Amino acid sequence: MEALELIEILERGEDSRHQFKENITNAVSLAGEMVACANTKGGMIIIGADDNGKPVGLSIDDIKRLNELVSNTSTNNVKNPINPITENIKVGDNLLMIVHITEGTDKPYMDNNGVVWVKSGSDKRRVTSKEELRRFFQSSDLVHADEVPVTGTTENNIDLKYFKTFYKNQYEEDVEKTDVPLMQLLNNLNLAKDSNLNLAGLLLFSKEPEKYKSAFIIKAVCFVGNDPAGDKYRDNVDIKGKLKLQFEGAMDFLKRNLKYTQQDKGINTLGDLEIPPIVLEELIVNALIHRNYFINAPIRLFVFDDRVEIISPGRIPNNLTIENIKSGNSNIRNDIITSFATKELPYRGIGTGIRRALKHYPDIDFINDTEGEIFVAIIKRQEKK
Repeated sequence: MEALELIEILERGEDSRHQFKENITNAVSLAGEMVACANTKGGMIIIGADDNGKPVGLSIDDIKRLNELVSNTSTNNVKNPINPITENIKVGDNLLMIVHITEGTDKPYMDNNGVVWVKSGSDKRRVTSKEELRRFFQSSDLVHADEVPVTGTTENNIDLKYFKTFYKNQYEEDVEKTDVPLMQLLNNLNLAKDSNLNLAGLLLFSKEPEKYKSAFIIKAVCFVGNDPAGDKYRDNVDIKGKLKLQFEGAMDFLKRNLKYTQQDKGINTLGDLEIPPIVLEELIVNALIHRNYFINAPIRLFVFDDRVEIISPGRIPNNLTIENIKSGNSNIRNDIITSFATKELPYRGIGTGIRRALKHYPDIDFINDTEGEIFVAIIKRQEKK
């Protein structure tokens, strides 16, 4: 970094990526700042400047001591250890140290007291929410939402007729002939944990999953016009039930609210849906399988005059980008649900859905909102002639 660039940063003041310190002597305090940066978007700790960004300088002895402090703190006071880079820059007659910390890939990081810190504006805050901690663990692939037991559920919540039909079709054997108690069978299939269904078991095979997880539904609205804040709509429904029923309900909603075009069909035929069904299938399945079930919110399905929006809770996982997923890259967020998806839904394999949708209908935009924790697929509507 050049001195002029550092001066510009100091003049702009502190923010989520830049923290100013006149000096640091306390390893515990330094560890908190390091943890917050590593758990958020990375950043710089600029030592030798006051809170207003005025350089006050460090001595050579300070520099030597701080290098040792940074090294020891990052190794001994941050769990898991991180690798900060230090840089010494002279601004006028003042020597400053910059500690560069990159965003971590093994979140959540914590200090020696087990406290998880994140940046909050130019300051930091403790993470105390279970939901936020679960998201951290999920991003590190330490836990998946679909394997978490759902308190209060039992084998009595299973839609037994539906499950028996599924089991017979997939394993060519009647459930009764397995000589295994139902709950043990559900545990063996990773659909339950001890005496409770897990989230995958609830969403895939229970009678009314919304009784236990009321937010895990699809809220579908067909608006008049193009404004999501509008108060006029043509159709409005909450699509509930197991994932297969949610998929079928979403497709029915889209098919009755989108237009059909004649193309070269005869006058007595329905014609073609303005957006190919395979495109809608891929994107609805993608939302149901890959959404973040640690976020207590529904999938939203909005039809406007000029577009269709499918809004999934949760940003793209594990540092993927929009370009990555367009190229076919994918990461499994919900292992168990994904493993059953090829049997229960028109799911054709990891990484192919977005590419297939774009192949059949290129007029689709994607938004990965990392702050709002949503992923949006926007399908533009266009009259086919």
